[in-house]
Amino acid sequence: MPTHESTADGTATRERTAGETAADGEGGPIIEAVGLGRDFVRSEGRFLRRTRRTVSAVRDVTFTVRPGEIVGYLGPNGAGKSSTMKMLTGILTPTSGSVRVAGMEPSRQRTRLAREIGVVFGQRTTLWWDLPLRDSLTLTRHLYRVPAAVHAERLAELTELLELGPFLGTPVRQLSLGQRMRGDLTAALLHAPRLLVLDEPTIGLDVVSKSTIREFLLRVNRERGTTILITTHDLGDVERLCDRVMVIDHGRLAFDGGLTELRATVPTPRVLVVDLVAPAPAIEVAGATAVRVDGPRQWLELADNPARVIAAVTRQHEVADLTLREPDIEGVVSALYRGGRAP
Repeated sequence: MPTHESTADGTATRERTAGETAADGEGGPIIEAVGLGRDFVRSEGRFLRRTRRTVSAVRDVTFTVRPGEIVGYLGPNGAGKSSTMKMLTGILTPTSGSVRVAGMEPSRQRTRLAREIGVVFGQRTTLWWDLPLRDSLTLTRHLYRVPAAVHAERLAELTELLELGPFLGTPVRQLSLGQRMRGDLTAALLHAPRLLVLDEPTIGLDVVSKSTIREFLLRVNRERGTTILITTHDLGDVERLCDRVMVIDHGRLAFDGGLTELRATVPTPRVLVVDLVAPAPAIEVAGATAVRVDGPRQWLELADNPARVIAAVTRQHEVADLTLREPDIEGVVSALYRGGRAP
């Protein structure tokens, strides 16, 4: 989706594609954090005897995000996700280390950076509560100084993609959670940002609304090259959207890599589901342990090459069907939080 540079009177002077920017550092990482840290001072104790204690929310976090990536940023509550996001968007200033987003220092160039990023917080809306959605989006146009013709073109496209038409005239306070989330996404994308930062974008949504949001984000990334950084507790978001995940725990980066690497990080075994022709006692073969038996169906936890186990099972039993289940992301991440791999 093209964007336009504009003069003070709002007239478009030059068309700019979503992948281009006037920001410093064009062509490099869109996010670059080096030794990033953030401390808070907490007061404890009774009145007149209170003590001050420094708490590290984020400690020595280093990573880069390349243009066009969709990256999941995961962690339990209190791990440092929100503090990191606030530093990336300029709300918080780092205590140590450095961070650059779209070539800028967020805390020092927050206003300029706002024109290059879009932000959506799942539990907080940026829309005007008592105004119809259409009017909220018009005010957003003025905030970002988007020319009227460009705004109309983008709004028409996003209205079609997110099916906003039936409720554009509805006050925001009367929208369902799924409708409001679609409105927030539209507001975040109207100025064609290079980077979209999402904090729990599908929280509380039903299955249909989640699917709509996920498919839309994939399309925005694929067709416009928009970089997406997403924090979520919904592991379905991760498996559907992300090729890369970062896991933060106790303020430190515990993992940074692909989903396949994440599954291999902690000892979460694969499971072979065997449907026998008839019920039988627990299957006993080398390299596998029967962990559950339910009539003719058995679940075998694998400790060996699946092919060897499958060959042994089919030699010894009459099999109707076999299904190999890979470790799900939720189980892997939970194991990582519990200490399956030290940061």
